[in-house]
Amino acid sequence: MFKKILIANRGEIALRVIRTCREMGIKTVAVYSTADAESLHVKFADEAVCIGPPPSNLSYLKISNIIAAAEITNADAIHPGYGFLSENAKFSKICQEHGIKFIGASPEMIDKMGDKASAKATMKAAGVPCVPGSDGLLESFEQTQQLAKEFGYPVMLKATAGGGGKGMRAVWKEDELLKAWESARQEAAASFGNDGMYMEKLIEEPRHIEIQVVGDSFGKACHLSERDCSVQRRHQKLTEETPSPFMTDELRQQMGDAAVKAAEFIKYEGAGTVEFLVDKHRNFYFMEMNTRIQVEHPITEQVIDYDLIREQILVAAGVPISGKNYLPQLHSIECRINAEDPYNDFRPSPGKITTLHMPGGHGVRLDTHVYSGYTIPPNYDSMIAKLITTAQTREEAINKMKRALDEFVIEGIKTTIPFHRQLMDEPDYVAGNYTTKFMESFKMKDPA
Repeated sequence: MFKKILIANRGEIALRVIRTCREMGIKTVAVYSTADAESLHVKFADEAVCIGPPPSNLSYLKISNIIAAAEITNADAIHPGYGFLSENAKFSKICQEHGIKFIGASPEMIDKMGDKASAKATMKAAGVPCVPGSDGLLESFEQTQQLAKEFGYPVMLKATAGGGGKGMRAVWKEDELLKAWESARQEAAASFGNDGMYMEKLIEEPRHIEIQVVGDSFGKACHLSERDCSVQRRHQKLTEETPSPFMTDELRQQMGDAAVKAAEFIKYEGAGTVEFLVDKHRNFYFMEMNTRIQVEHPITEQVIDYDLIREQILVAAGVPISGKNYLPQLHSIECRINAEDPYNDFRPSPGKITTLHMPGGHGVRLDTHVYSGYTIPPNYDSMIAKLITTAQTREEAINKMKRALDEFVIEGIKTTIPFHRQLMDEPDYVAGNYTTKFMESFKMKDPA
């Protein structure tokens, strides 16, 4: 087992990893930018190393500084959390070369699954259902036009290096295709330095449902059931739940089997998610694989009583998994609390928290790195907390979430707490009747 783990991340996920390491008797090293000097992950780690100024490219994305921090503290493993370098094949490879265990996917695995076009080809070979689409990258507009006719409109153009919704365009009819093709390529080139595109049939009334998987170094994988992540804004998840209100026992088995088949086909090691789009007829299609821990992992932990970070560390240390698949025993909902103004188009709201009262009680979990007097820097993702409620039924979990949101007081900045409180009363959400298009018609009610 590892003696010391460096967490190459910040905020709540860094604190989350530190907590499990403490329980396992493993020493921890926090890294931080100058903007995060007062963050709780820095205070709670056994050691902390400043790795640069606030911009991510000069700190949390600067591989040389992170490796240097690991070497001077004698860390024998690095946990990358999510975001930043968690799916960076070069970082995984450099860790290998320096004799430091990367608690995540191998460079080969990240390369294979990180590029959306090659991931789809791999999943087709594994026999996992895929959305009808181009085989590899599109070579010309003429080819794109021809394939769109074959698939039938609507179609979706996607950047192969994409993320966060950039380089994506829905095309509903042929005379919209050229404009969408040109603008998507321009956006992809500006955002990722890569204008490579592929195209898929657009799935109508889609739900975004992911299956949590864990694989070990012996080629064995298991699944930990599903999470419904369909409530999204600009392709960014806002809230998640498990089990999905759209799921049936038969569909869960089919999707779980497909996810395990995918993980074992590529000999996946570590925790990851196989992400699917599910249409209104409950046909499911592989979308992508995330080769890291997910933001929303706590709801899975709550419904099956399973520490996913601990499992990541054990697998990385060479411990085999049981191979047992898990089904949800309870219902859990997560609300991402962001420093954003929901009444003002979710505009970022960094600044100092002047008052903070956190909710508690049975079935309430709060993962956060903030405290009263903490200043949220403007340099990073705006998520400041994850509020999770767990109960016997979905109705009880929603009622518990309403109560917890009513207790949750953050002053000094704007947050998305009012949005989530309104969402919990929205008839379609309460009925479980939502798709990835849900937010397109959602309107915030004026504050009283």
